Amino acid sequence: MTAHSTTAEATVPAADSAAPLPAAGRSAGVLGGGLMGAGIAHALLIAGAEVVVCESTDAAAAAATDRLAGLVNASVSRGKITEDATTVLARLRVSTVLADFAGRELVIEAVPEIPQLKARLLGEIAATLSGSALLASNTSSISIDELAVAVPDPTRFVGMHFFNPVPASSLVEIVCGAATAAASIESLRTWVSAIGKTAIVVQDSPGFASSRLGVALGLEAIRMVEQGVASPADIDAAMVLGYKHPVGPLRLTDMVGLDVRLGIARYLAERLGPRFEPPALMIEMVAAGKLGKKSGSGFFQW
Repeated sequence: MTAHSTTAEATVPAADSAAPLPAAGRSAGVLGGGLMGAGIAHALLIAGAEVVVCESTDAAAAAATDRLAGLVNASVSRGKITEDATTVLARLRVSTVLADFAGRELVIEAVPEIPQLKARLLGEIAATLSGSALLASNTSSISIDELAVAVPDPTRFVGMHFFNPVPASSLVEIVCGAATAAASIESLRTWVSAIGKTAIVVQDSPGFASSRLGVALGLEAIRMVEQGVASPADIDAAMVLGYKHPVGPLRLTDMVGLDVRLGIARYLAERLGPRFEPPALMIEMVAAGKLGKKSGSGFFQW
C-alpha cells in the first residue's frame, strides 16, 4: 500500500484562504503516506481534520509519520498556519490496518499508478466505510469507471487528482465517473475549498484534462531533445519565458519522475492512440535509471 510515487503534473501557488470544513467533515483518511499521500494528509490536517494515514508496513508508517511532521513543522516555521505543530499532529494517526478507516467521512487512495493495485485496495477500503462516506482515488490518468467496478457504491466514488508538491499547488482535479452522484461532486468541492485549493471538474476520460495536456507537452519536448532541436534548458526556457509556464516540461518531467510519466504515456497510448507513444529516448533513460530528481539525474542534474 506504500505510495512513494507521484502522479502530479503542475506546480502553482497555493490559495491564500480556505472555506471551513464541511459541518460533518472533520474526519478523513489517506491510503499511502509517500510523497503525494503525505502532502494530501498535510492539507487535511492543517485545515482542521482528524486524519488517519494507512501504510503497508511499520517501517513505511514510521517514514510517513516523519514526513508529515516535517511538512507540518515547515508550515509553522513559514507562518502558514497559526496552530503549533504539536496541536496539528495530535489530529494525525498513522496505521497499518485498513479497518482504522472506519468512521472516516472521506478516504483518499494515494498509491502508485497500478490499476490492479488501486482496484484491490479501493474495494478493501470500501468494505470498512459507512454508507455515507466518500471514497476518492488520487489518480492522474486511470479511468474512474474502471476503478469503480471494485467498489460497491460507485455513486460515492470519484477521482481526486492532487498535484505535486501538494502544499504549493492550488489545483485539485475532480473526476466524475459515469455513476458518480452530483451530491458527491458538490461535497468534494466543499472539501477542496476547505483545504485552500481550487477544484476543476472533468468527466472520466483517459488522462482527464491535466495529465493529457501535460504529458502531451512533455512527450513532444522529449522528442525535440531526441532530434537535437535544442537543449533541455533551452526548450524549457522557451515555455517558461515565452508562455509563462511556472516550470518547463522537461524539468517537470524530472520532478514527476520519468518512470511515472512513461507509465502514464503507455496507458494513454493504449487508449488514445500513437500520439502518446513514448519516445525511445524516454524508454532508454528509464532503463538506465535516469528517472529525474529522485535518482539525481534526468534531463537535468539534481
